[in-house]
Amino acid sequence: MKSQELFLKAIRQKISKSVSLIEEIAGVLEISYDASHRRISGKSKFSIDETVRLASHFSISLDSLFSNKEKVIVEKTIEIENLKDMLQYFRSSAENIEALTKNEKTILFYSAKDIPLFYFMDGTILSKFKAFVWLNLLNSNQKEVSFENFVIDESFTEYMQKLKRIYENTFVNEVWNDTTINSSLQQILYFYEAGLLNLKSANALCKDLKRIISLIQEKCNKHNTNFAIYYNELILLNNNMLIESEEKLTMFVPYTLLGYFITNNEESCKNVHQFFKQQIINSKPLGQSGIKERNLFFNRAIRKIEYYQDKINSQVDLLF
Repeated sequence: MKSQELFLKAIRQKISKSVSLIEEIAGVLEISYDASHRRISGKSKFSIDETVRLASHFSISLDSLFSNKEKVIVEKTIEIENLKDMLQYFRSSAENIEALTKNEKTILFYSAKDIPLFYFMDGTILSKFKAFVWLNLLNSNQKEVSFENFVIDESFTEYMQKLKRIYENTFVNEVWNDTTINSSLQQILYFYEAGLLNLKSANALCKDLKRIISLIQEKCNKHNTNFAIYYNELILLNNNMLIESEEKLTMFVPYTLLGYFITNNEESCKNVHQFFKQQIINSKPLGQSGIKERNLFFNRAIRKIEYYQDKINSQVDLLF
């Protein structure tokens, strides 16, 4: 079947049998009845703009309609080179995730190679530090400035808080392992040793990281109906995120530190959905585990933070 015929078939499935396809397309595209008839009969072709407009109007995924099993069409988040780009990134991320999670039955899956960024959206010193790290690692032209002299725009708070609210109001399944906190700790150590983070700030960041771990432990202890965390000892995690709604599955695949490819490709999303379910089956549900099992996991994380904190402070002791 030719592409235009396939597209028209998909549109027909979206409208009532009693509705004239010619009139429906003429109305959406704001063209004459005859012009619409020529397109439906195959005498003329839809332009790219017309195809996109129709796909948007009838909620048809061109990705799932035209891509084959070996190719997946994706969107991507914007590239970040400066604070303005980062602000736009968080703005668009908040809008996109809010649209996908507006239904009460939405479920979010997160494969936490790193601590999910939603935990850094509360305006604390760690929130500022993460923005500092992201900008330093994503922008090769970033001027060298210490963390203490780094200034973040207040408008970030609005979108960070929005992302945090969305995450807290969505049913979330997080898969963690013992390495999930490693990158945050290594970033603190790296910038301290690079002379871009002073001792007071480094200790404050470690303290704030402990707060986040304790917060997650509290959520876990309360048997929160909107939150489940799983401990997986078997595989390396990758920061993949999947949003499951009544209408569709949407997958977010990381390709840089903050950059994600986004797709609704039906087959790919179903495969990832099944993979998440398999990860959960092979993981320990910490919210349902005994107190001992749960505390062992979180205590290991706290001890790891304290180890890095001692390592930072011992460097000062060696100077005296």
